Amino acid sequence: MSGELAIRKINPATLQGAKSMTFDSGRSAELNSAPEAAAYIASLTEELARMGKRHDLDSLAFILEMARLEADQLSKLWTGPGRRPPAAS
Repeated sequence: MSGELAIRKINPATLQGAKSMTFDSGRSAELNSAPEAAAYIASLTEELARMGKRHDLDSLAFILEMARLEADQLSKLWTGPGRRPPAAS
């Protein structure tokens, strides 16, 4: 198994003492614009960054916090009169 990456699927029922997670896969289908998606991503990455910090995953928490800042900035940049997000591809 040298050099291979083992990916293990986690069963949420086996997480002992885990806090409830707010990720709602149905919510992402309801997003109607890039600013809404960016705000939702900011919310998710904020929660994930806190989880990483709580479990001493400092590098991962840092990366997630950078993603949160970027998503938050984009969601605010695209809101307001005369501002439009890039066209969806």
